Amino acid sequence: MTQPLRVRRIALTGGIATGKSHVLARFEALGVPTIDADVLAREAVAPGTPGLSAVVDRFGRDVLDANGALDRRQMAKLVFADPDARKALEAIIHPHVRQATDQWFASLEPHQHPYAIADIPLLYEVGRDRDFDAVIVAACDPETQVRRVMQRDGSSEAEARQRLAAQLPIDEKVRRADYVIRTDGSFEETDRQITDVSGRLAGSR
Repeated sequence: MTQPLRVRRIALTGGIATGKSHVLARFEALGVPTIDADVLAREAVAPGTPGLSAVVDRFGRDVLDANGALDRRQMAKLVFADPDARKALEAIIHPHVRQATDQWFASLEPHQHPYAIADIPLLYEVGRDRDFDAVIVAACDPETQVRRVMQRDGSSEAEARQRLAAQLPIDEKVRRADYVIRTDGSFEETDRQITDVSGRLAGSR
């Protein structure tokens, strides 16, 4: 019996500050449908949502800013310093992200799009790699990650290393990946790799 044609589910992951946003944007520019789990996670705890109420119940009102929205920087400091707090936050957010991602893939037309990409930063950490047909890892040297986090967020070196330590090491993600895109070099070098991976995925039905 012939299996119905469907859009191949591809996950994009990596470590903090490994260039996932650039990689995702380039795939989108090539016409590939994309979705960002970070955007879905923010929607899950937007003001007025059950998700934000659950966060306040678990962590208290100190994690809210002056406007009653989640203070993401304060929350990040808390969860990256406390594995139990991180797991509690993930338990609130991840069911929403998973459901929204599944609905999005199901809405795509397979005759138009041979594959689509979901950017899921904690893919391996939460065991979601099994939900996808293939995984792309955006990777760079860990010291480059530290430098980028410090430049991007104004974090201290200790804070940046703490955030890296909360994730699976990038070398382990590279080992488990189906495709690896290195972002250590120039944008042009990264973009060439993206074009190559896109062509391979499009032809692998």
